[in-house]
Amino acid sequence: MKRALITGLTGQDGSYLAEFLLDKGYEVHGILRRASTSSMARVEHLQDRLTLHHADLLDLSSLIHVIQKVEADEIYNLAAQSFVPTSFEQALLTSEVTALGACRLLEAIRLINPKIRFYQASSSEMFGKVEGDFQDEDTKFHPRSPYAVSKVYAHHMTVNYRESYGLHASSGILFNHESERRGIEFVTRKISSHVAMIKHGFKETLKLGNLEARRDWGFAGDYVKVMWAMLQEERPDDYVIATGVTHSVQDFCERAFAHVDLDWQDFVEVDERFQRVAEVEYLCGNTAKAKEKLGWSPELDFSQLVARMVESDLERVRKSSSGMHRRNFWYEQLV
Repeated sequence: MKRALITGLTGQDGSYLAEFLLDKGYEVHGILRRASTSSMARVEHLQDRLTLHHADLLDLSSLIHVIQKVEADEIYNLAAQSFVPTSFEQALLTSEVTALGACRLLEAIRLINPKIRFYQASSSEMFGKVEGDFQDEDTKFHPRSPYAVSKVYAHHMTVNYRESYGLHASSGILFNHESERRGIEFVTRKISSHVAMIKHGFKETLKLGNLEARRDWGFAGDYVKVMWAMLQEERPDDYVIATGVTHSVQDFCERAFAHVDLDWQDFVEVDERFQRVAEVEYLCGNTAKAKEKLGWSPELDFSQLVARMVESDLERVRKSSSGMHRRNFWYEQLV
């Protein structure tokens, strides 16, 4: 039985990856930071099948201890401070976790067992200010946020450890991937949750920033499959993972509100507070390499993704408003 160790286990991608690996017959271990509050909601249904360890990407010694203890065949680094607006407010913390955290993991692997296969979660945000219609593995990086800069550092360190020490270290340059497990602060989940609350009468408006920004949006459950596929290859490499189709934030609003028979223009307001300091206007991935070498392509399309997210939030609001999990529901509306 193979063993996998996942950082960021309790996040959107970590939860889907854990499910996928468990179904593959893996023994799955996860790294958690010690905290005063629980963050296990996304993996609560898996808890009896997971082995959890306390460690921190800020602390090399704790990572060394866990890696020695687990003796994993594969390590997936999904942990990061990943919310772009927060990265402007907490640039140093973002750098410590997202950039140097990846480097600490790579160094721990080099010291303990260089045969461990490593996956680094790179990001389309690394491309930033783009000029062409599509971005692929050879497109120049022009990061536009502390988060993106940190991801570029982590990406290049992954390449460096691969080339310098022979590590089987691969990076997935994943374009935006969403689901009902997405953090409520991210724009897609903000839209789907507000649509549900507006439909049920708990909200009257949805305030957003740049409605014209275009992204290549896919389903997170599809994308974790290709993370695993990369580590099964004989040779490590870097791959762009995307749908190859872009939609604007306005498109997402239109589809989400239409799903509940509402007109988005009656409820959406543009608020400058939600504009980025340095906007990334357009991202669209070319996945030819992943399709050719890994045989991967996305299964869920944009319309299905939007519908899935809205339906999930409608159900969540429905249950919460009827008395189930009322306390958590109202707390979520305040944060």
